[in-house]
Amino acid sequence: MENVHPGINTYFSRIRRNHGLEHATIHTLSERRPRTSIIGRSDSKGFFLYVDLPVEDIEDSVYTALKRLRNGEHELAIHPNCGTNLLTAGVLSGGAAFLSLQGSKNDQFIDRLNRFPTAIMGAIIGLLLAQPIGAKIQKHFTTMGDPGSMEILSVNKVPGARNKLYRILTTF
Repeated sequence: MENVHPGINTYFSRIRRNHGLEHATIHTLSERRPRTSIIGRSDSKGFFLYVDLPVEDIEDSVYTALKRLRNGEHELAIHPNCGTNLLTAGVLSGGAAFLSLQGSKNDQFIDRLNRFPTAIMGAIIGLLLAQPIGAKIQKHFTTMGDPGSMEILSVNKVPGARNKLYRILTTF
């Protein structure tokens, strides 16, 4: 991304750092409250958390996560349930299944049906490869474990949200 306009680099760097803090926060919350369902969404201004916990728990976990990232726990920026992993799984398994169905000499249903076990095996291999490849994609493209000069501006419950929805705002 070195040849890209500096403003674009800054924008994507902010999203990646916020995404890393989002994951680190989810890891911290999960350590404290196992089996709690948590969903996050990041952008250039911070991130949202969908979770049924008190604001004090969210706030404490956000600040703890930032501190841990600053102390070198950069692996907290990678999360196995990240959408990047889901996308990677879909692309790899779908692509493998698609490719395994190609190359038949005719387009008859029976020929494709005969290739179906190969398509299933291709999809399974794609799914097995998705976790480690997705983690690498997170590390190098969609998250950043080094928060840099990031500061937390606020941790607030979004008013009027039916479920618990929190908005965490950051600045750089």
